[in-house]
Amino acid sequence: MTPKVSIIMGSTSDLSVMEMAARTLDEFEVPFEMNALSAHRTPDEVEKFARSAQKRGIKVIIAGAGMAAHLPGVIAAMTPLPVIGVPIKVGLEGLDSILSILQMPPGIPVATVTVNGAQNAAILALQMMATGDQELMEKLVAFKEKLKDKIVKANSELAAVKFNFKTN
Repeated sequence: MTPKVSIIMGSTSDLSVMEMAARTLDEFEVPFEMNALSAHRTPDEVEKFARSAQKRGIKVIIAGAGMAAHLPGVIAAMTPLPVIGVPIKVGLEGLDSILSILQMPPGIPVATVTVNGAQNAAILALQMMATGDQELMEKLVAFKEKLKDKIVKANSELAAVKFNFKTN
């Protein structure tokens, strides 16, 4: 099985966040790989990974990093593939990570999701790939329908909640 998505994290301490991306890709039956690479501690390995990802069949890279979160941007600088950055909350409520990932120079884009938003990163990766994959698109449409159904159900449950001055 050849991976289509690569999940990269700065260290295994990020696994508790990044596993949500893995669970989502698993749910959609999309092959992926997971690795720990550091833009600061293993720069040669990051370069080797980024330059070889497309040739190995990777379609999208999800890169999570905290603090001085340079990993997504460094990877994006060395690959033509889309990179989705996941800012990981370590300090400053994740603001340091957000700014490190968002503030990319022209020509080196990194799509960025919310702090600890690995699930949304996986869904965005799936949406990118689904533009050329009808079966995956159908799975995404069904997934979005389930999200809608959850809210419809929640509203019917809220209708049963009684308060003296509640009008609906």
